[in-house]
Amino acid sequence: MGSSQPHHDYIVMLPFMAHGHLIPFLALAKQIHQRTGFALIIATTKRNVHYLRRSSSDSDIHFAELPFSSSDHGLPPDTETTENLPLSRVVDLFHASRSLEAPCRDFILESVGKHGRPPLCIVSDVFLGWAVDVAKSFDTVNVTFTTGGAYGSAAYASVWQNLPHRKTESDEFEAPGFPKRCRFHRSQLHPYLRAADGSDPWSRFFQPQISLSLKSHSWLCYTVEEIEPFGIEILRGLIKRPVWCVGPLLPPAALNDSSFSPSSSVSSISKQRVSKELGISAQKLFEWLDSQEPQSVLYISFGSQNTIGAAQMMELAIGLEKSEKPFVWVIRPPFGFDLRGEFRPEWLPEGFEERAKAKNRGLLVRNWAPQLDILAHGSVGGFLSHCGWNSVMESLSQGVPIIGWPLAAEQAYNSKMLAEEKGVSVELTRGAQGAVVGDQVKQVIELVMDRDGEGGEMKKRANEVKLQIRAAVKEEGEHKGSALKAMDDFVASILSHREEIISKSERRSA
Repeated sequence: MGSSQPHHDYIVMLPFMAHGHLIPFLALAKQIHQRTGFALIIATTKRNVHYLRRSSSDSDIHFAELPFSSSDHGLPPDTETTENLPLSRVVDLFHASRSLEAPCRDFILESVGKHGRPPLCIVSDVFLGWAVDVAKSFDTVNVTFTTGGAYGSAAYASVWQNLPHRKTESDEFEAPGFPKRCRFHRSQLHPYLRAADGSDPWSRFFQPQISLSLKSHSWLCYTVEEIEPFGIEILRGLIKRPVWCVGPLLPPAALNDSSFSPSSSVSSISKQRVSKELGISAQKLFEWLDSQEPQSVLYISFGSQNTIGAAQMMELAIGLEKSEKPFVWVIRPPFGFDLRGEFRPEWLPEGFEERAKAKNRGLLVRNWAPQLDILAHGSVGGFLSHCGWNSVMESLSQGVPIIGWPLAAEQAYNSKMLAEEKGVSVELTRGAQGAVVGDQVKQVIELVMDRDGEGGEMKKRANEVKLQIRAAVKEEGEHKGSALKAMDDFVASILSHREEIISKSERRSA
């Protein structure tokens, strides 16, 4: 079992086993270390440690390998993340994550011996609620970190905890903690949540784990106070604990206009963010982007573990072609097929890719693309996205408006918030079976990409959010951005709690 070097003050972090969770945890660890000098130890499974090490050049972030065998839980060998795992098996990985509690306890016991004291706190994923009990047993505190936004996290927790859609015959329902004006719809629920009744496998994992996380000492939220005041108010009311907004968890280069210039290689933005094989040569990608008009390109990606249905893929391609807008599309096999398999030509209109190349109108990227670099490029004017929170923050940090196509998790709640509360997104459809036709795709693309009219207004609002995101991490003289102030308040809180524990211990032994 790996460990960090001894250090006076240290924090242990426990991310969930998904890339959309691992990367924000790594970014948060870097931010805490830079602000405090504390040692940060991210404890997760062997393959995820390897992934994080390749994604980080920061020698001050340490890693601990927690023993885990996917085969013991009926999962395919070496399955340690949700990526490329069929949806029907994802719930098995969730349940398997509970087996990390025992090795986590062993690791912290070992750390107490090395450091002479328990960690200042255990920062754990909202899906690893068992960390609350682990922290108590070592006389420290648990802090829940939600890698989603405030509105989405609050909706996700409220709906899973209460299953309000089961208490009405209507397609619309209210979620406890939200005002009546924020009515939700069954179509915004993932099929497994829609069918949940409290006794199904998904409920048996999410309800107890979220319930435990709601009892943690405090929460950290990957958002910016200024862009989600309404969501933060709801989340704080729901959990009745301190909530610190520590976003944006993005590389500094991504938050500085002067630091990015189009080039033929992937910039330090993405290199700091993730380490994956490009699905296209960086030179070809950026040369193509350089050749396009400013704000003319639509970027399309559904994240690292999502995809759309075959019929939807066909209609999306038809609509793209009808819109005649240039595009970069990160494409994977459709829902129901092996995401790591070969992409078949019959999933797209005949000759689609060839026509796009001949007209210099589009690029299909297989496997992975440097998303943050693409969104930061001046030729990109819109993002058709699944509305995963990492993607949302990356897009808005660059002032790029969004076309929402939520597929799973809390993405539909993010899409709802972006459209209704912020006015920076238009939703195209929902889910991997949602209705969509080519003419509708064309219409929505033209609306969002139009530099005048509603598209122009969306761009203005997205640019306002961009400035708020960047202001959150600025420090000028005595003025601190809201994210820096939140980080300082969080650190002061856990240090104060540690002093209380020491004081109580001294009184007991006196």
